[in-house]
Amino acid sequence: MPIIELKDITRSYLVGKEELRVLKGISLDIEAGEFVAIMGPSGSGKSTLMQILGLLDRPTSGMYRLLGSDVSKLSDDEGAAMRSRTIGFIFQMFNLLPRTTALDNVELPMIYSGAPNREERARDLLKDVGLADRINHRPNELSGGQQQRVAIARALVNRPRIVFADEPTGNLASDQAEEILGQLKLLNEAGITVIMVTHEPDIAAHARRTIRIKDGLVVSDEANDGGARERGHAAVAQTRARTAARVAMPVLPGVSFSQFREYGASALRATAANKVRSALSMLGILIGVAAVIAMLAVGKGAQKSIEARLASLGSNLLMLRPGRHAMGGVHAAAGSVSRLTIEDVKAIAAIRRIRRVEGNVQGSAQVVYGDQNTNTQVVGATSLYAAMRNSQPYYGRFFTDSEDARKARLAVVGQTVVKNIFGLEDPVDKVIKINRVNFQIIGVLPVKGSSGFNDQDDTIIIPLGTAMKRVLGKQYLNSITIECDAPESIPEVMNEVAALMRHRNHLPAYKEDTFEIRNMAEIQAALSGTTQTFTLLLGIVATISLLVGGIGIMNIMLVSVSERTREIGLRKSVGAPRQAILIQFLIEAAILSTMGGILGILLGLSVSFILSKFAGWAAIVTPQAVALSSLFSASVGIIFGFWPARKASLLSPIEALRYE
Repeated sequence: MPIIELKDITRSYLVGKEELRVLKGISLDIEAGEFVAIMGPSGSGKSTLMQILGLLDRPTSGMYRLLGSDVSKLSDDEGAAMRSRTIGFIFQMFNLLPRTTALDNVELPMIYSGAPNREERARDLLKDVGLADRINHRPNELSGGQQQRVAIARALVNRPRIVFADEPTGNLASDQAEEILGQLKLLNEAGITVIMVTHEPDIAAHARRTIRIKDGLVVSDEANDGGARERGHAAVAQTRARTAARVAMPVLPGVSFSQFREYGASALRATAANKVRSALSMLGILIGVAAVIAMLAVGKGAQKSIEARLASLGSNLLMLRPGRHAMGGVHAAAGSVSRLTIEDVKAIAAIRRIRRVEGNVQGSAQVVYGDQNTNTQVVGATSLYAAMRNSQPYYGRFFTDSEDARKARLAVVGQTVVKNIFGLEDPVDKVIKINRVNFQIIGVLPVKGSSGFNDQDDTIIIPLGTAMKRVLGKQYLNSITIECDAPESIPEVMNEVAALMRHRNHLPAYKEDTFEIRNMAEIQAALSGTTQTFTLLLGIVATISLLVGGIGIMNIMLVSVSERTREIGLRKSVGAPRQAILIQFLIEAAILSTMGGILGILLGLSVSFILSKFAGWAAIVTPQAVALSSLFSASVGIIFGFWPARKASLLSPIEALRYE
């Protein structure tokens, strides 16, 4: 049974609207162990015939049986699997990967066949072709003859039954050509079927059979040794016996770990070979990920800051304040007229589910100590103020009920007041003047921080009675603070306080409230809403940056596919299926985006640190933010790299090899 059977093979191409017939019905048989030369002038169709024989192209019509199986209608991946296990190619232009060593070039077909002991097998073949001392050299460090010997070793690495040589000596000097022809004879003597395409009669004379083609037809088929295709060579007999049985169609290989590792290594080499281009393509991802990290850090920091500020005010609190005063349809500012009294405090205290209630007055005053003076806020409060507001003095003490009742002139001061008028001096037991009235300092309040333009530490707390009668001269309270027994009690208490205050102020049903009740939870919700809006805006900016980065990666990958088209054709010719090419380019895109993501995370951490350290913004980086950014960056690479990778995987091997 012939190893190759062709019957009425044609091949046509569309050139514009015209059909160009290159092969016009070729029929021939090639038996195992032959050394065949296919000759013909330029344009005769000999290269097209070899491409069909090597499963790089498909015939338009006709039947092609290889090793007993009809391969004329194989899919791309089935053809790749058959090439990987059956066929070896030696190209005129060598087609070696430029950025890899001779050893890596020889190992390439074994990656796609899944063969074991790749390195050992490749080293042995390079030694056999006389390149033991050039194993780690790249193609640009080898002569033309040495490069062709690397190509021969690569063609043999999967132990093929057929070797196709396309003008194997076309780019070599005469002495190098003789050396390569000698190698081909040795291959044939070892039992391998060799099919060589050439247009030179002296090269074809080395074969034992010459098939001449002209205008797409076989015009002669003759033996070169005068023996009418003599088969006397022992190696030929061995090969025929070995291929006598019908060979089953090869199974398409899956993706093994070694293959995946090789795809990753190839992607890394391609990335490293174009450092500037790779860096520019990573820039968009870098900026986007850094923006995501900084956005989440600032958002989280703002949320924690709000929680800390509200916690410093106390928990489960309601604030009762006077409402707006209206006259002639004109409304004054909220709290412009105060009508809250001590009796209101006592009445509210009787409501169920209220833990504590206390009234406050506020006003500004001038404080003098020695030759220092400052304007600050003075708050008149009861002894409950410290417990309800989380304001127990960290140094000194708070005043008592009895001191409040006798209108004692005692003061507890905030950190800003201490800094402004005392500096590093201990303020406790010192006497200051508040609006020209002497007060003794008995304690220093804990640090509260600022809220917008309001500095909570720029304040002095004095007894309520003292503030109303001796300092601020107020008859009514500015606010009443109500502490509920639990968070779930707040809505009920708000309703009961509202009903009580309407009753005490004799408000009919048609009149609106003359007071306001503020819930700290509502304030927190409002501030959180503002923070979320700010975070959303930053998120939009980060998303746009990631999209721009993704588009940049897609463009770079499209350029990479164009630049490496011949490499893609080579990989397919030695057995790479579509999924292998797809995965390799996807890995390359993922590497670019992941590296950009890692650098973006580092940049985002740096920006967050700078914002926190020098700009004074609260910024908290969480592991979730880092994980989210990493996921985003890798996803962008895969999503935007899919189209270029798919485009690469769909390239025809022969068209890719011809690409200029």
